Amino acid sequence: MTSETTSAAQDAAPQSHAFQAEVARLLHLMVHSVYSNKDIFLRELISNAADACERLRHAALTAPDLTREDPDFRIRLEADADAKRLAIVDNGIGMSEEEMIANLGTIARSGTRAFMDKLEEAKDGSALIGQFGVGFYSAFMVADRVEVTSRAAGSDQAHRWISDGTGTFTVEPVDPSGDDVPARGTRVVLHLKDDAGDYATPATLERIVRAYSAHVPVPIVLVGATPAETEDGDAEATTERQLADGTALWTRSKSEVSAEEYAEFYGHVSGQFDEPALTLHYRAEGRHEYSVLIFLPSMKPFDLFDPDRKGRVKLYVRRVFIADDADLLPAWLRFARGVIDSADLPLNLSREMLQHNPVLEAIRKGVTNRILSELQKLADNDSETYLKIWENFGAVLKEGIYEDFERKDKLLGLARFRSSKDGGATWRSLADYVADMKENQTQIFYATGASQEAIAASPHLEGFRARGVEVLYLADPVDAFWVQMAQGYDGKPFQSVTQGAAALDQIPRDDAADTEAETADDAGASKTDEGLVTAFLKETLGDKVADVRASVRLAESPVCLVAPEHGPDRQLEKLMARQAGGAAGFAPVLEFNPGHGLVKALSGKLEAAGDKSDLADMAWLLFDQALILDGEVPGDTAAFARRMAGVMQKGLA
Repeated sequence: MTSETTSAAQDAAPQSHAFQAEVARLLHLMVHSVYSNKDIFLRELISNAADACERLRHAALTAPDLTREDPDFRIRLEADADAKRLAIVDNGIGMSEEEMIANLGTIARSGTRAFMDKLEEAKDGSALIGQFGVGFYSAFMVADRVEVTSRAAGSDQAHRWISDGTGTFTVEPVDPSGDDVPARGTRVVLHLKDDAGDYATPATLERIVRAYSAHVPVPIVLVGATPAETEDGDAEATTERQLADGTALWTRSKSEVSAEEYAEFYGHVSGQFDEPALTLHYRAEGRHEYSVLIFLPSMKPFDLFDPDRKGRVKLYVRRVFIADDADLLPAWLRFARGVIDSADLPLNLSREMLQHNPVLEAIRKGVTNRILSELQKLADNDSETYLKIWENFGAVLKEGIYEDFERKDKLLGLARFRSSKDGGATWRSLADYVADMKENQTQIFYATGASQEAIAASPHLEGFRARGVEVLYLADPVDAFWVQMAQGYDGKPFQSVTQGAAALDQIPRDDAADTEAETADDAGASKTDEGLVTAFLKETLGDKVADVRASVRLAESPVCLVAPEHGPDRQLEKLMARQAGGAAGFAPVLEFNPGHGLVKALSGKLEAAGDKSDLADMAWLLFDQALILDGEVPGDTAAFARRMAGVMQKGLA
């Protein structure tokens, strides 16, 4: 830079900018935070610095001049306890003025909104910060002013970002030859609050680094002033001490890594504070060589159901960071966190090569199969731990049943369900279900719905419950889709209790003795003329129903709606209708309970002589009742109210 350019940089007035509205809200929360664990700010800033170094390491593969003069990456912590000042300095990729404004003034991926929403549910938001891409702003938990000086790799310009976290920030050019301007990379200076002075003391910094950042893939050095004796008396000397050596944890043997080290590294790669529920660490050798360190969390990541369904496993090639958005695992394993380091892939991988690389495909297949194998071992040997994983991620794993035909059977074996067996109190496997099937039962029965409670209350289950036939409760939205593709398990097809004939005729009722007694007692009582009731309901309801028939699935309720034999079941049909923004496309089948008092009364009225004009209202009320029991609203609520008022008036007359 010429002297004229330097002078211009020094004379340029700082440009003031307003924070994005959501960032301003977040900053207010940080400035006034009462979080119990403020230590995490340092982990976040170190993580950002390490990412900057990793990105430059990758960029230098195609532009080696970027690191030629300074090839060794490092992170420096410069502490000044007397001045209550802490600096985090990296020699990574750095930022231009435009990148400073974009990266430090706004947040992508709606991270702030998601963070704020989750924060309302959490007692202590410090455990959430790292998950939402808002880590930089945690600096304002301990600092009343933050300065960021950065020089992009390969650039001869430097800029400084300054804010007190109260709604605005300034960006100004600075002399790149200044003592406090990095030759490359970024320097973040925190002017600590009065109650945060300990964060500029070596002991505190060392404790935090060893707890949270000991295994970032970049060395961390602590720079500070320590007492020293000189000829003139006591003075202070600047010392440097390495707190972390930047060794890649995944390259070490599994026997050399402690549980504490795994937990620390998991926190680094996941941005979460939970303990990993499953740790998978191994090295594959043979046709392809690669190291794997994968963690399955014990709590749900905030982005678990993001529409893009992207994974968060980082790809390295011979310890060089390549990408954090490569499709290293199928979307139904997107909750996994960790790293995969290949010894065979080329370092100059383009995005197109990432998508169509046979080596990467082989790695993807091998790691996916290994994760499923480890999950099966866990399910067999430690059901309590496995069920915690299933409770958090079962809905995601079930996506694989209809997306991954090759692994469908393995995933069905891993699947766990609540069921009518014990009122939904415990998880059941399909193997458990098949082992307990009733005599003459040939199908695996299931019911889909908005919740376990809604399913359990459905009238469709009455006949199954009376026969002791187990029904699986499928309450996740994904259930309505995979069960259509799964075909069956162990030779037994899946069958919705809300679709087609109930196939219960050959299975005796558990309450058969009671039924026989009731039959004897009611020998003289009126019976339902099923043909007469069927014909009347068909004629009255018209095209509102595809068919009308007597039901074997009902035991207590008078009516219910079921889907025709072919096509989607009731729940899937309703989901499809909501997505299309319209009404259901298939007319349902109305089933009636011949033994119910209302149906018997209707049959008696139809058989008797006299005026039957008011019976049409009864037919429509039965149909509307079936809709309500199915979780829907009558199509004509005014007519429903009128008919109901008429029935009530007659009852009170």
